[in-house]
Amino acid sequence: MSPVIETDEHQALRAAVAALGQRYGRDYLTTVVAENRHPTELWAEAAKLGYLGVNLPEEYGGGGSGIAELSIVLEELGAAGCPLLMLVVSPAICGTVIARFGTPAQKQQWLPGLADGTRTMAFGITEPDAGSNSHRITTTARREGEQWILSGRKVFVSGVDIADATLIVGRTEDARTGKLKPCLFIVPRDTPGFGRRPIDMELAAAEKQFELTLDEVRLPADALVGGGTSHAFGSGGEDAGLLQLFAGLNPERVMTAAFAIGMGRYALSRAVEYARDRTVFKQPIGAHQAIAHPLAQAHIDLELARLMMQKAAFLYDSGDDIGAGEAANMAKYAAGEACVKAVDQAVHTLGGNGLTREFALASLITASRVARIAPVSREMILNYVSHQTLGLPKSY
Repeated sequence: MSPVIETDEHQALRAAVAALGQRYGRDYLTTVVAENRHPTELWAEAAKLGYLGVNLPEEYGGGGSGIAELSIVLEELGAAGCPLLMLVVSPAICGTVIARFGTPAQKQQWLPGLADGTRTMAFGITEPDAGSNSHRITTTARREGEQWILSGRKVFVSGVDIADATLIVGRTEDARTGKLKPCLFIVPRDTPGFGRRPIDMELAAAEKQFELTLDEVRLPADALVGGGTSHAFGSGGEDAGLLQLFAGLNPERVMTAAFAIGMGRYALSRAVEYARDRTVFKQPIGAHQAIAHPLAQAHIDLELARLMMQKAAFLYDSGDDIGAGEAANMAKYAAGEACVKAVDQAVHTLGGNGLTREFALASLITASRVARIAPVSREMILNYVSHQTLGLPKSY
């Protein structure tokens, strides 16, 4: 099946999730944020309907599908005005990494809960001084007997306060080369030495951002994703850290695109509704091309971004990690740009009303920037495409 043409099952999933989203909507999410709590009701109902774990293996209670299906879930909830950011983190990143690389015990311990929503995981990779340069990650892991000891800091980690564990990206020394290589560890929330501090954000969101400190955090050997030391590269353990990392980052980019497209669709729908009804000089403002054309352009940009997102998800679910890497970066870039433009045009279409709480669009001005900034900036994506796709030399 071409990624451009959705299956009947995909269309049915869209319709079902859209119906769920409409039962909650933007008012629900706004209330959740105002009350400084989490969208537990929506999360629980989405879990009950099987949407949270649609990408996880059936043998662990998931839907047995892929990132294509999970991106549909997030996009449609976003289009209804109530996206669940933790879908990006818990089932898409952490669930994917554990499903592909976890030991049998790790899969049994975590995947059923991630699939039915009773357990969640956060993901910690960003550091204060590393930025987009993963080679500068300073969180280190060293062996001491049968234990691992982690030390370091992470920033902008979503949902740590509700997550049962955080998947931490660290670096450990390769015994053969002496060089540091990435490794992924499952760190339970209440582990001694594992501290968190909320970051005061202007962004109004249900999911909070945290700074983490790992102060000589002691973990058992089986906390390492894949377990132990594997000398068969790609099968888990210390030698598979790089593969594990990118196995999580590609879905993250696809899901960020879905998040942005959903938000853009929501903003656009509110603007179109307003432009149809708002009458000035004896006709709806939507009849004027100065209003209609920018909204049409926003719709086109969102649809084009969705096509690239569908391609990226198709390649990833087909096992083409290299092809998916390029497409996922492009999808995230296109969706971020389309989202920002759609939100901006929606607010502008409503004029002063676009800045009121009644229409709930102004808060999206800040939120829409997230897809341009995280999980990787648009400039770094342009670097990736210029170097990896076009073969141009690096400036760094």
